[in-house]
Amino acid sequence: MHAASLQEAATALGAASTKSIEFSGSGRWFQFGQAPNPNLPWPQFDVSSYAASINYDGPSSHVQIVRKQTIEADRQRPVPVEQKPDLYLGGSQAWNLAPPPNSPPGTAPIPTSQPAAVEERAAEIWATPQGFLKAALANNAKSEPAGENVEVSFTVGGKYHYAGTINARNQVERVRTWIDTPVLGDTLVETSFSDYKDFGGVQFPAHIVRAEGGYPMLDLNIASVKPNPAVDIAVPQNLASAPAQTTVEVKKLADGVYYLTGGTHHSVAIEQRDHIVLVEAPLNEERSLVLIDKIKELIPNKPIKYVVNSHVHFDHAGGLRTFVDADAIIVTPELDKPYFEKAWAAPHTLNPDRLSKSKKQAKFETYSDKYVLTDGARTIEIHNIAGNGHSDELSLVYLPAEKILIEADAYTPAAPNTPPPAVPNPYSVNLYENIQKLKLDVSQIAALHGPGVVTLADLRTAIGQVATQ
Repeated sequence: MHAASLQEAATALGAASTKSIEFSGSGRWFQFGQAPNPNLPWPQFDVSSYAASINYDGPSSHVQIVRKQTIEADRQRPVPVEQKPDLYLGGSQAWNLAPPPNSPPGTAPIPTSQPAAVEERAAEIWATPQGFLKAALANNAKSEPAGENVEVSFTVGGKYHYAGTINARNQVERVRTWIDTPVLGDTLVETSFSDYKDFGGVQFPAHIVRAEGGYPMLDLNIASVKPNPAVDIAVPQNLASAPAQTTVEVKKLADGVYYLTGGTHHSVAIEQRDHIVLVEAPLNEERSLVLIDKIKELIPNKPIKYVVNSHVHFDHAGGLRTFVDADAIIVTPELDKPYFEKAWAAPHTLNPDRLSKSKKQAKFETYSDKYVLTDGARTIEIHNIAGNGHSDELSLVYLPAEKILIEADAYTPAAPNTPPPAVPNPYSVNLYENIQKLKLDVSQIAALHGPGVVTLADLRTAIGQVATQ
């Protein structure tokens, strides 16, 4: 058996002649950044169908998944429902085809821009065996012997580094690349290939395993592969002509209390005598910067002194680094502090953010069960939502004078006129039980997802008869 070669691997796998590819299978998928505890892997979903179509010349891709969450033996979660994400990439645009957020059941799907997914979906194209070889040949790859293997490395677009292993059978065995994520910075994506077979004239792995951020992300058994199908993916007109913009809409909940919406994730700004407390900095720096601008407009001449983080899930913590750079103190469960300290120490070279440039040290105030912020006039209580299956460190914020409850992911109000679920969501049941145990007098619930502010009566309706027991 002779040593591996980039050119021979490209010939063996038909890289030059493969303009597009389709493959499908089943296995497991894991939800990145959504671990129920900072020290646990991403939660698992069972995948009954995974179908990918890739046009290497685009580059473009279309991935359809049918999945259900796997319920851990020691964690209470909602009854799993079948999810069917429909995911696209066309050049520099990513989008999903889905009903609009908070729409009633039966609403027709529409293309929704997903700018944060562009890097990951592009990496998935070049981390297929044929894609890796095509990219290597097109980007002046460097090859270095490693025993009978060869290590191949190159950079795409002057920014994204790829490194792969070709084994002695001239098969791509592993591909490593790095993408930017708001919490982890330069995030390793590692894809391994094994059990190559001849699928209708094309060599392709029957088993694909991907890890992201150090934990499993995908584990697929491939059932079918089709080389050079017609894969024509055009960017939807509504996205091509009107790129998504980050906006902040404001609703005043009480004097000095502002509900900040305008996207999928919300925040609440609370004015104190000489500073501001912000509840939640979700998504990414782009969102945080428009929040800062809007808060300055609403409450001029006062600094944002504290940012209260509800839990470590990346969609709710992705904007925190921007507020560290802005000298805010991060108020978070004590379980999360070491996680953030480690994550924020990682390099942010792909898309440098403000904190990566200022290199400021994060300031934390942490708690286990309860924490109170007060300026002597307005009191802000922070409580751990004990026993919630969504996250071990999920917290709520309560304003006792205003009777306002702020929470994320425990209860997401449904769209208007949507009937309550047949089976109550255990996260919402647990939230109500915590409200009762803590003896909180709640008039308004500012949910950090969903269509808007609701009442405690709406929560009771959502959980049905469970609330009357």
